[in-house]
Amino acid sequence: MAFFRPHMLFDRIEAVLEEAVFRRLVSLFLVFIFLGTLLIVELKRQQLLPESVQNFVPGASHLLAIDLCFGLLLIYEGIGLIVGLARSVSESVGKQIEIFSLILLRRSFKEFAHFSEPLRWSLETGESVGHMLADAAGALVIFLLLSVYYKAQKHQSYLGDNKAQSEFIEYKKAIALLLLLGYFGVGIYNSILWVSQREDRLVPFFEVFYTMLIFVDILLVLISLQFSSTYHVAFRASGFAVATVFLRIALVAPPYFNAALGVGATLYALGLTMAYRSFFVGVGQASMQDDSHGANAQAREDTTVGSDQNKNL
Repeated sequence: MAFFRPHMLFDRIEAVLEEAVFRRLVSLFLVFIFLGTLLIVELKRQQLLPESVQNFVPGASHLLAIDLCFGLLLIYEGIGLIVGLARSVSESVGKQIEIFSLILLRRSFKEFAHFSEPLRWSLETGESVGHMLADAAGALVIFLLLSVYYKAQKHQSYLGDNKAQSEFIEYKKAIALLLLLGYFGVGIYNSILWVSQREDRLVPFFEVFYTMLIFVDILLVLISLQFSSTYHVAFRASGFAVATVFLRIALVAPPYFNAALGVGATLYALGLTMAYRSFFVGVGQASMQDDSHGANAQAREDTTVGSDQNKNL
């Protein structure tokens, strides 16, 4: 059936995700989870929950609601990243960096969620505030760099013709579908472990996700070689994969280093984009000059042949 063709199935999923109604439902769901978590935490603090239910509530701080909603928001943004993969690799990398900056902000809230209520200053509090400042500052710098990164993008197809471009997009849609299955697979696996109270076996969700992205980036590099094997195209695609590697390392790096690595990965992606633009323009100008020289040489040759023929007459 045509419905099960990968690119057509992907188009249907993308259409649903981009509908205003779906975004509104996601927003309402997050609001419901936020308010519901606040209520459940308060009931636990007042010891009004059944003992069996209390075991599922990991803490007694209202700040838990912020951490939970930020985590769900990141999961939703991850779906948007996967869908955007089929449109543009550079936009997908930008989305990866966006999600990492949100992860930094989430870690700031996570540190805050560990504070006891009412808040009191202590040595541990001061250390946590330092971590929060580093993560928040790193996220802000990444946010500023991303504005430059997106402005530097010049969407020019490096593929030879529209047919090749369409074929490559179909490949990307099929890969995005597989990535989406893996993404939900990890989420379902963790959910089952959490419900069965086996938290010790939970896998780090976003660390696994960024690891999958590294393999996807490399796979796209290999697939793109059949459409264009020029140096600047191969370097750009491989460079974006390296940026993802830096982000993956940043996810497991200790405080301060994680923000620094995230900023470094963003600077690398920005530098790669600027270098590719200048290289692409240089190659294009050289190609145009070669075409111009070839046309002039052909014109001179035609003129010479015409003159010789006139002399013979």
